[in-house]
Amino acid sequence: MRFASFALILAALATVTLAPGGALAQGQQLPSPPNGFRPPPPAPVKPYKPVAATPPGRYSDASFQTFRQQLNDVAQHKDRAGLAKLVVAQGFFWMQDKDLTDKSKTGLENLTKAVGLDAQDGSGWDVLAGFTSDPTAAELPERKGVICSPADPSLDPKQLEALAKSTQTDPSEWGYALKNGVEVHSAGQPNAPVIDKLGLNLVRVLSDSAPPQDANAPVFLHVATPSGKTGFVAADDISPIGGDQICYIKEASGWKIAGIFGGASQ
Repeated sequence: MRFASFALILAALATVTLAPGGALAQGQQLPSPPNGFRPPPPAPVKPYKPVAATPPGRYSDASFQTFRQQLNDVAQHKDRAGLAKLVVAQGFFWMQDKDLTDKSKTGLENLTKAVGLDAQDGSGWDVLAGFTSDPTAAELPERKGVICSPADPSLDPKQLEALAKSTQTDPSEWGYALKNGVEVHSAGQPNAPVIDKLGLNLVRVLSDSAPPQDANAPVFLHVATPSGKTGFVAADDISPIGGDQICYIKEASGWKIAGIFGGASQ
């Protein structure tokens, strides 16, 4: 899942708690897969051809940015009544590989399930707040007037496909730099030596990226650069591609949440 950034994903991994039904407690080991199954090892790190990825721009409607701030305030205060006013009354959609929308329930009820607002640790509200931190959005071609955020970068899908094939990786392993010249450090610390810099290109995020031991420490991702070097980049400087999105529509009464692409696993 994307949920606005890699940082949110890693933060969620760092704060897992024991819940009814056998959820994992912090520090508890994952159970072994059945029949001794082990996932295949990651593809070896090697140099790769840079593929341009232009970060999406800020959505220009000033009223949308005001709405984002309002939604963020609601999420920070876990204000369910306030959130209900910011979700469409009809037509809410929840899409993964298929339509998961429960047509018998309200938009708020579907949203609650999609992002896990009922989680006892409040992580669902953190997810919602994370969505509001991204000022980018783009209109859905198949749904006129509906915009979704975060917007994806501008890139050539065929080049991404070729890149994944040449490196024996999955497209989900790739992100993109949010600005030119992002520093790659030798260790996951802001004061560690800089060993490389990223251009406005795709970058491979390695599977051993993990949350820091100190919950207050900045989150870094382990990456492989086009030159074949490996290092660490601040999570806030990289965004994934093709992940979860929250969608909005502007009604007569103002902006409303219209749907979700992705969300909690079913």
